[in-house]
Amino acid sequence: MSIISRFLGLGRDPREPLRPLWHGVVATSREPEWYADCGVEDSVEGRFDMISLVLSLTLIRMANSEELAPKTGLLTELFVADMDRQLRDTGVGDLMVGKKMGRLMAALGGRMGALREAMTESDAALAAILQRNVTLVDNDKKPFALAVRTRALTGDLAAQSDDALLEGSIRP
Repeated sequence: MSIISRFLGLGRDPREPLRPLWHGVVATSREPEWYADCGVEDSVEGRFDMISLVLSLTLIRMANSEELAPKTGLLTELFVADMDRQLRDTGVGDLMVGKKMGRLMAALGGRMGALREAMTESDAALAAILQRNVTLVDNDKKPFALAVRTRALTGDLAAQSDDALLEGSIRP
């Protein structure tokens, strides 16, 4: 689909098949256990951190699939569209949305790189990375529960078929 077709609203949005997966990412990031059991702060920052964490793990999983790897950009576009809308809904002006979106995308990219590296290391190393990248209620404690749950989610994502993942099923 050409950019002109998309701009004029002609044709099908290529992101549409990934919308159930995006909703699955958001639903998973909102699970109460992240906040109650893993110490993630239930705040705007903490919720963004969880969406970034779950999205990063999902994008890493997708990148390991020949079929899904080309679709990672489309899922990222859904993230951008949602975050843009959220910023505007909270009163961020048009002139600042671009700057804030740039920061959010840089944060997402940084987290993906750190997670990709940390998933091959120990739980202690993963906990240290999560402690730097996730807003926690008590930042003095190493978030081992968060690291364990993050590894479990990674396993859940790996266990899903590509089709199930596209349907928004993140956990088996």
